[in-house]
Amino acid sequence: MSTAPRPRVVMVGAVPMSGLVAEVPDPRAVIVAIHGGGTSAAYFDCPGHPRLSLLRSAASLGFTAIALDRPGYGASALYQDELMAPERRVELAFGAVDKIAPAGGRGAGVFVFAHSAGCELAMRMAVDDLGSDVLGVELAGTGLTLQPSAKAVLGQPTTTRRPDGLRDLLWQPTNLYPPDVLTGGLSAPRADYEVGTASNWAQRDFPAIAARVRVPVEFSVAEHESVWESSPEAIADIAALFTTSPRVVINEVAGGGHNLSVGLTADAYHQHVLSFVDECVIACDGTDAEVEAG
Repeated sequence: MSTAPRPRVVMVGAVPMSGLVAEVPDPRAVIVAIHGGGTSAAYFDCPGHPRLSLLRSAASLGFTAIALDRPGYGASALYQDELMAPERRVELAFGAVDKIAPAGGRGAGVFVFAHSAGCELAMRMAVDDLGSDVLGVELAGTGLTLQPSAKAVLGQPTTTRRPDGLRDLLWQPTNLYPPDVLTGGLSAPRADYEVGTASNWAQRDFPAIAARVRVPVEFSVAEHESVWESSPEAIADIAALFTTSPRVVINEVAGGGHNLSVGLTADAYHQHVLSFVDECVIACDGTDAEVEAG
C-alpha cells in the first residue's frame, strides 16, 4: 500500500468530511492532524515540499496519518449552520477518523496533532468520551496571552473578512519559510464558528479543557512565535493548566515561526514530535502489558 498522501472524502451521517491520508498496513498508531484557521489539510503535506510533510514522515515511521479538513473546511464548508456546537464538531471529526481508520486497525490508538486554532478541536477530542483510545496530544501555535501586535490585529471588529495585517502577523519573519509557501496557496476561507471560539479560547476554554486532559501533552513553542506570548513565564503558566495529565513536555523549536509545519524547520519539528508519539505508544504498550499481567 502506498504511503503517499491521498485525498479522502467520507460521509459522517449527512455531512461529507474530507482530508488527506497517508496509510500504512498494520500501523503502530494513527496520527490525526488538525490544521489551524484559514488553511486546510494541505498544511500537513506542504505542496511542492515533500520533505516538510508531516504525513509522509509519519508514514515512513509506521504510522497512519490523517490530516482532516476541520469541520467547516473542505467538503463540509457548506454545512456551517450545523457546526456551531463544539460537540457536533468533535462528533464529525471522530466520525471521519472512524470511517478512515476503523477501531481495531489503529495500533496502539490515536494521537492528536494540532496547530493554532485547531488546538480547540484537538483538545476537545482528547477529553471527549469518543476519544477513549487517544494516546497523547501535540499542541503548537496557541497560548493564553496575545502579543501586543497580535492583539491589535486580531482585536479588529470584523466577521466578514480577514483583519488587516493578519497575513503579515502570521508569516513573519518570511525567511523562515520556502518562498512559494508565502504566496497564499495554503489559504482557505475560515469557518463561521471561529469568531466565537477565538474570543472564548484563552481566558475560558483553554484552561477549562486543559484541566481535563488525562493523556501526555507536548506543547511546542516556535522561537519566532508572532501571535502568543512565549516567555518562560508564559509557557510555565500553560504547562500548569494540565493538572491531570501524566506528562507535559515543552518543546522549543529553534528557527521556527508560527506556522511550524510548513517552515524550513518543519522536518526537524515533525521528527521531534514523532519521537514523542513513539514514547506515547511505548507507554501505552507498557500499560497494556501490566493490565494483562495482572
